[in-house]
Amino acid sequence: MHPSPRLEVAVDHSVQIEFDCLPLRSLPRLDAPPDATPQQQALALNLRRAVQKHGAHNTFYLYNARCVFHLTNDPDIGMLEFAFRGTVLTDSDDRTTQGSDLVVELTHDVCDWLTTPVVEWFRETVARAVQVEFDRYIAAGDLQKTVARMQRLAAEMDSSGGFVGMGL
Repeated sequence: MHPSPRLEVAVDHSVQIEFDCLPLRSLPRLDAPPDATPQQQALALNLRRAVQKHGAHNTFYLYNARCVFHLTNDPDIGMLEFAFRGTVLTDSDDRTTQGSDLVVELTHDVCDWLTTPVVEWFRETVARAVQVEFDRYIAAGDLQKTVARMQRLAAEMDSSGGFVGMGL
């Protein structure tokens, strides 16, 4: 008897995570300008809530964020997409993620066997996956680049006397 040939499939990533990141300590102000769009006003409100709840040091606000899980190797079968926003907390040196406080919503799926308990389990999984990805973000040096960019924006705002940065 001969064994059947072994099938090995290479998958790029079964989890895709994208986000914009604002270091809360680098924001010079948390209010939206009077002419802000509803989206900018909502972001300013969420930033204020995050600072009130977690403080501004070693906290980072993630927004415009999504997490996609591929449960099969066919993009038309077994895909779950979640939107999320919220705070990621790091250690005192901003070297590792210590936790997160995220709002997670299922926004799209192509998974006809999906049930409510599975959606709830994946919401928790999004938070864990984001923490892993944020550690990778830190290791890649992207966090330092973001902090430097926010410090430049704060300096521009101080020098111009106007509001800069909510359109990030």
